[in-house]
Amino acid sequence: PCLTWLCSPVAEKTGKVLGEFCRCYKEQYGVALFNSVRYEIEGNGGPQAQLLHRKVPLEDHVIYSGNLFQYIEENKKWRNRFCVVPHNYGLVLYENKLAYERDLSPRVLVNSAGYKILTSVDQYLELVNNSLPGVTPKSGHTPILKCPTDFPLILWHPYARHYYFCVMTGKEQEKWRAVFQDCVRHCNNGISEDSKVEAPAFTDAVRMYRQSKEQYGTWDMLCGNETQVLSNLVMEELLPELRNTIGPRLKGKAQERQRTWIQISDAVYRMVYEQTKAQYDAAMAKCEQERPQMESTIRTDMDQIITSKEHLASKIRAFVLPKAEICVRNHVQPYISSILEALMTPTSQGFAEVREVFFKEVTDMNMNVVNEGGLEKLVEYMKKLSHLAFHPVKMQSCYEKMDQLKLEGLQQRFDVSSTSVFKQRAQIHMRQQMDDAVYTFETLLHQELGKLQGKDDLCKSIQRILERVLKKYDYDSSTVRKKFFREALLQITIPFLLKKLAPTCKGELAKFQELIFEDFARFILVENTYEEVVLQSVMKDIMQ
Repeated sequence: PCLTWLCSPVAEKTGKVLGEFCRCYKEQYGVALFNSVRYEIEGNGGPQAQLLHRKVPLEDHVIYSGNLFQYIEENKKWRNRFCVVPHNYGLVLYENKLAYERDLSPRVLVNSAGYKILTSVDQYLELVNNSLPGVTPKSGHTPILKCPTDFPLILWHPYARHYYFCVMTGKEQEKWRAVFQDCVRHCNNGISEDSKVEAPAFTDAVRMYRQSKEQYGTWDMLCGNETQVLSNLVMEELLPELRNTIGPRLKGKAQERQRTWIQISDAVYRMVYEQTKAQYDAAMAKCEQERPQMESTIRTDMDQIITSKEHLASKIRAFVLPKAEICVRNHVQPYISSILEALMTPTSQGFAEVREVFFKEVTDMNMNVVNEGGLEKLVEYMKKLSHLAFHPVKMQSCYEKMDQLKLEGLQQRFDVSSTSVFKQRAQIHMRQQMDDAVYTFETLLHQELGKLQGKDDLCKSIQRILERVLKKYDYDSSTVRKKFFREALLQITIPFLLKKLAPTCKGELAKFQELIFEDFARFILVENTYEEVVLQSVMKDIMQ
């Protein structure tokens, strides 16, 4: 019943947050469009990748499937379910395997962006208790969830509904945990990097919005597609207000109040999601409508825009750089090597493991082809190999190396909420490098097939191509790691510097606005230019 009177305050709060965000997005869209056109004209100049990149993604294949038990909240019973993970990494749950084979409608579809995978009921109960302060079941009372086996798998989200599963053995639990984590990793990475304007405009707008609320540093809930991220942004502000309003009114035992609160939070999240989608889509459509005219202005006046921006940057630099350099020298420089060392060890081990897994899979395939029938078997083995990067269990030994990443005292010093952002980014790079290695191997082998005669020729060719691909992998993975370390160091240090400099610099930025020609105000922002100057103050140390 409380949802009826919640509609109005929820809509009001969502409208307010989205209104502010869309203003930020419109500003950042012009800057991102200018940067994209400039990049297109001036080019990259960075190192060229040696490995080939799969232009058409693998589709219509099942990443994983199997049976597990699911807790059905409606009737409070556990039911056997057949779970399928298709190429888009959704979790699709069917009544049973027969229902899947007959192409019947699934029972549940889960987009796991923003979820955490828990393997113990105690972990889950701790998070539930923290979500509604002051409501904790007394010891000895029945907890909110009881699991029939010792091997639970719980999908927990700070705002949306929770999903409860369990399996019969520890080995099964480990496999499904790897599968669920792969789904979360993929769904969290929901903003397409192929979009050279919309994606940077969106992520910069989120960052600028949060900084306007004095929230600097990494954000754990930058997860999923744009609508999911914005829903998280709204809920971050809305949920504490709801908790204060609704929490005292909840009736019943502690477990019932917790259960009701989870249901309310989920219902509000869905309301926010629907409103957010409509409002963000409208803002994006408006920017797209204005894009041709903006792009025409950029191409016509590119030189003047660059000159105007450089003039603005020189004035901001003269004002900011002395303060920024002192801040870097005292608060950042002494810690850069410690941060880098913490990042390097697990990341380098993870990429070394990718190399090892690729080498082992190709070597095993080569032996099997020789022993079991040459070219006839090759097609079957190559099909399996093509999916290697997307096999959650085989890739798990690479991904789990990042679990060692700990920033210790640095995390508090630099206001890093958690290391999960960096872990997942490195793991996504690992998967991409594995797929590039596999695709390059496939392409080179395909080119050789017409020239081969017999098993021996095939065996030698596979070995020779494997060695070529490994050399390319070593070059590319080194480049990717350096880029990852550079980006991670910037992600950690720049928000810290901006927060440190804000009291002395932020209030003075408005006076620089008059230096921007009105015609170019969509493409040059004082705030962005200020951040670029701050970035330059630390870039030399990071590059070294």
